[in-house]
Amino acid sequence: MTEPAKPIRALFCCAVLQGFFDLPSAQIPDVLKATGRLLETVRAMPGVTVLGTFDDDETMVGTSPDGFPWTFYILADVPDRNAAVEVCNLFRTTEVGEYRLWKYMRVEARLGRELVMPT
Repeated sequence: MTEPAKPIRALFCCAVLQGFFDLPSAQIPDVLKATGRLLETVRAMPGVTVLGTFDDDETMVGTSPDGFPWTFYILADVPDRNAAVEVCNLFRTTEVGEYRLWKYMRVEARLGRELVMPT
């Protein structure tokens, strides 16, 4: 008998880019709302379970450097690599006015498995 496939643990590391900070203050809510829509879409994806989010925005001001630390994180179990790619693709397809979210944010997915120690 074949065991059911174990989900892949995915950490989506998200960085806010300079383009966000260059926006007039009246347009910033548009990016925040688009990010909210992105999160709702991720939560509704079949087989995806969002385990938690983590936001550094109160203790990290300005753009994220190339790599760690990131601005915010999404930890999720996904059914396969393709689902993780679909989450990343949301940054390319989520519209913010005449642009897409990737003008304002960058994402990188780290894929692995749940850390389980033998007892």
